[in-house]
Amino acid sequence: MIWRLRKKLKHKELAFEFVENIPENLKDGILYISTKYATAIHKCCCGCGNEVVTPLSPAQWSLTFDGDSVSLDPSIGNWNFPCRSHYWILRNKVKTAPTWSSKKVEAGRAQERASMQKYLDRKTKSPNKKS
Repeated sequence: MIWRLRKKLKHKELAFEFVENIPENLKDGILYISTKYATAIHKCCCGCGNEVVTPLSPAQWSLTFDGDSVSLDPSIGNWNFPCRSHYWILRNKVKTAPTWSSKKVEAGRAQERASMQKYLDRKTKSPNKKS
């Protein structure tokens, strides 16, 4: 397996804003967080200008806010963008991550689909239902 690091990211750190609705025009270097819509969005940290949407849920991304900084988990892999950037957002800092091969991306997507299905299955089961 070949792991390559992409060029340096444009943003080394992100500011964050809690918003009810996502602004129409996103500013570079800001992670917008809507708890109402369980979504975080920002412009790609490589500087390409693409909008990166991270839905917040147990099966997708989780957001940690410690009163001073935010982190997203898991990493952001922009495999559908020409830049194919991959990074972590940890305590407002942007950390470069290795580029994944197409095979690894597909395996990751399969795992994401399985996690989402498991989450949806659990969510649709009523706790009062008898088996």
